[in-house]
Amino acid sequence: MSKRILIVDDESSIREALSKVLSEEDYEVVSAENGREAIEKFKLERMDLALLDIGLPAKDGWQTLVWLTQVNPYLPVIVITGRSNQRELAERMGADAIMEKPLDVPRLLEIIRELTNEPMECRTRRDSSFRDAPCDHELFLKSLNERYTSPFKCPDSITTDTQTP
Repeated sequence: MSKRILIVDDESSIREALSKVLSEEDYEVVSAENGREAIEKFKLERMDLALLDIGLPAKDGWQTLVWLTQVNPYLPVIVITGRSNQRELAERMGADAIMEKPLDVPRLLEIIRELTNEPMECRTRRDSSFRDAPCDHELFLKSLNERYTSPFKCPDSITTDTQTP
């Protein structure tokens, strides 16, 4: 029996890309575009893990995480976010891992395997350790420069100038 993963993200491109990657890894995928839809789908089907964006319409990711952990405190949940500095809150709210966007897909697959294969005894005692996979923004910019050509140079770092001439 393959593991069923709930992907909750308001960006269809992220849902579709993750669905494709996870399906190729023999996971069954259920997708939702907001927290309300995720809860409805969770009520109808057994899920083995949830990938949960926090910036969602209708019912945000934090509210959805609270509901999921109340209904099934042993469900592994990976928070995926474009926001930085969310680790402490994610851990406190009951998530098992946090990954910043853009996602490191090989690392994501590794964390999914770890969490879905974790024995229930560990989950019931909460012996598992929190997993954090921050985005390496410099590595991301470098990979963009290597993969895509543009008439404009991509900066090595992003700075903002708030002064006006």
